Amino acid sequence: MPLIPEEPQIHESAQGPRATPASGRTAPTPRPVPGPRPAAPPRPGRPGPLRPAPPVQRTSRDAATAKPGPSGPTAPAAAATPQIQLIPASPEGALDAAEEAVDLLLESGRAPGDVLVITTGEPHPWATHELSFGDAAYWAQHDAGDDVFYADAAVAERASSRSVVVVAINGGSEDAAVTALSLAHSRAGALLIVCGDPQRINSVLGAGV
Repeated sequence: MPLIPEEPQIHESAQGPRATPASGRTAPTPRPVPGPRPAAPPRPGRPGPLRPAPPVQRTSRDAATAKPGPSGPTAPAAAATPQIQLIPASPEGALDAAEEAVDLLLESGRAPGDVLVITTGEPHPWATHELSFGDAAYWAQHDAGDDVFYADAAVAERASSRSVVVVAINGGSEDAAVTALSLAHSRAGALLIVCGDPQRINSVLGAGV
């Protein structure tokens, strides 16, 4: 019987090196966030979750605590045009949103004297309390420059420039909002934070503020 030639045996080739999985690519680095942060000093008159009445101004010792240390490279000079951040909030919640923004600024190392808060509706309780001692005493707190200063849009034109200006669109007329945003934009050295209705704010900002 004739022999059938043996078919050559096909050996399965060894697998080569595996391709680098897609997951091997370096993922985009997320934006840095401050942390872990040291415990921030309490806000003026805000021990715990409750807001006291009347508000108490932060002392200069607290201000020194909140200032960042001299270590590390010197920060670059602030740009001529401030960065704008928008925090959506209703007129009823704008003041609370502004307070939260101020808390985060202080926790991240901003000195209290770097921050000016402008309201368009009801004045901040701190401003109401300080004005009860008279106009001169109120503006003396501003001139001292060692604490967060709260001003109504109607009188904020008298306030000097600060690194950060926070605007709470917590009511008031359209003119008050336009005045507050225009003034805040000219007073903010590095950062302008606006708390309010995004549509309303964008319409004002788009009008050339």
